Amino acid sequence: MNTSSGPAAAAAPAPTPTPTAAPAPPVVRPVGSRGLLVELATAEQAEALHAELLRRRADGTLPPVREIVPGARTVLLDEFASSGAARRLAAQLPDWQVPPLTGNSADAVEIPVRYDGPDLADVAALWGVAPHEVARRHAATEFRVAFCGFAPGFGYLTGLAERYHVPRRAAPRTKVPAGAVGLAGGYTGVYPRSSPGGWQLIGTAPETVLWDTDRTPAALLAPGTRVRFVPLDAPGGTPADTPADPDLGRGGSRSAEERS
Repeated sequence: MNTSSGPAAAAAPAPTPTPTAAPAPPVVRPVGSRGLLVELATAEQAEALHAELLRRRADGTLPPVREIVPGARTVLLDEFASSGAARRLAAQLPDWQVPPLTGNSADAVEIPVRYDGPDLADVAALWGVAPHEVARRHAATEFRVAFCGFAPGFGYLTGLAERYHVPRRAAPRTKVPAGAVGLAGGYTGVYPRSSPGGWQLIGTAPETVLWDTDRTPAALLAPGTRVRFVPLDAPGGTPADTPADPDLGRGGSRSAEERS
């Protein structure tokens, strides 16, 4: 017997697409009488909100506030003109429609780096590539300063795809030299001064001064700044070639010396 249902048989119903969950609204907490701490669900939301706050402050639609300080998943707004202004914004902010983060049109700061870190081989093993490929992929990535902290001038740089995220060292070093370039979780950072640290060190940036009180501003890196790492040992100071990786971006740049 032919059990085929034939052309008249009804087609199987198409699967119903799973709706995308809306991002969780921010949680706004008071800080003193004239400050707010906004807690976000993800680092990407925190970066996007920080950019939106700066945009609104620039066009005059944000109540006057002295400090806007991003964190990993928070944004601190401190010293509003009045406690009433802080309370009003706290009530309005959860209903804001914050656009996704877009590229910064400003030129990137270039940081010359020598990929000679003591943990380069360990990172290569975690990535499943050769050590020189870690250098090439890292240098081919365009980074963005998500927030600053830990030490004056230290920026937490995002940009590496999730598959390149690495854990901190199991045993932190008691002394990491100034200029060391490290990875931890999804971040890249450059140590502005000698200090203890547990990041995976992949290189050294000997020519870049991240914090200089005689410079205005003293910090070379600020939240939102685009950053490129330029290998010191590659011909012409640029990567020999870029891996075919859609997660690695490129953009215009200028040197740290030009920006200072």
